Amino acid sequence: MNKFENLLVLSPLVYIIHHAEEHIIFNFREWREKYFLDNNFLSTEEMLMRIIGVFLIIFFIHLVTKNRPSALIALFFLMGSQVVNAIFHTFFSLYYSDFSPGTITAILLYLPLNYFIIKAAFNEGFLKDKTEVILIFSLGCATFTLFEIFGPFVLAISTLLCAFYYVYSAYIMKTR
Repeated sequence: MNKFENLLVLSPLVYIIHHAEEHIIFNFREWREKYFLDNNFLSTEEMLMRIIGVFLIIFFIHLVTKNRPSALIALFFLMGSQVVNAIFHTFFSLYYSDFSPGTITAILLYLPLNYFIIKAAFNEGFLKDKTEVILIFSLGCATFTLFEIFGPFVLAISTLLCAFYYVYSAYIMKTR
């Protein structure tokens, strides 16, 4: 179960559990609106479907190609949707001294799972060094921040840019 692709398949499942904590057990939207602008016009269910849908497409492409560009895109998506999300929940729970719904699963599920995914990516040669992890994390952080500021269209733009990167890397540069 420590193979990169086996661990990747757990990500959507963990996201569903995280979503349940945010929106079924607690009310994340209500908490968020106390401290941040409400720029996300989509329902939480639609966001769940879009994020899982995009990730399943990324996962399927990686299963078929098993190449470095598809692995890096999967890691970028996880950095922006899970790792930075975990940091967001934890930081703002402490900053506002107000529990952010989602913090429990972010800490107990997102961070450990993504640690093992990154470790597997190194073991299988998808990541070459820690600089790449820092770069992918920074891109994920920037994407998450832009999403929080501008809303869901950032997901569409980042998905489109990932598609361009994949075509460029896998077919033009012939990266394996």
